[in-house]
Amino acid sequence: MPSSPPSARTRVKRVHERAAYDRETLYAVLDAGMLCHVGYVFDGYPVVTPTLYWREGDAIYWHGSSASRALRASEDVEVCLTVTHLDGLVLARSAFHHSANYRSAMLFGKGRLVAGGDEKLARLKAMTESFYPGRWDELRPVSPQELKATSILWMPIDEASVKIRTGSPVDDEEDMADEVWAGIAPLRLAFGEPEPDATTRAAGRTPPLMPSRLTRP
Repeated sequence: MPSSPPSARTRVKRVHERAAYDRETLYAVLDAGMLCHVGYVFDGYPVVTPTLYWREGDAIYWHGSSASRALRASEDVEVCLTVTHLDGLVLARSAFHHSANYRSAMLFGKGRLVAGGDEKLARLKAMTESFYPGRWDELRPVSPQELKATSILWMPIDEASVKIRTGSPVDDEEDMADEVWAGIAPLRLAFGEPEPDATTRAAGRTPPLMPSRLTRP
């Protein structure tokens, strides 16, 4: 991906100076999040489905029920997967120049089904460990029925682009003297204090989490 020019569908045309195509920048955006949206065509009309995702090397994965029409419709067809982090609202001296600071990634490719019980189990472990480090070994083994009821899709990260906005508002020169407050209202997503289930027998222990998934660069 970084060694060749962006493809026609990944090239950012609007405010292209905010675009990036290198893997380091892309993976930083992907690894800071958990929720993606997968777009595909189902029965001739567009559908976008939110789902959890994780990255392993140069591949991205998402999962769901084996009965999910979204996953069945995404298998072996072109999909568009997006991840967005809203980092703040940008207040300018005019309504036209109000904006937002954000980090976003858009990936294109064919969804591929993870086949085989051992491979599927390995991917489920990778997903669990990416969100809750060390938790997999605390849990009972996945049952054959649960494994059968779960589908995992993946695609290689070959076509992708990143678009990022940071910094202050960009006002017109003639508006700079106006006595209107301008600046940034930061927005941050963070884990709250874990709340134990009423029936848990491990109330004194808090689960391991991956706070780095919610950090800003």
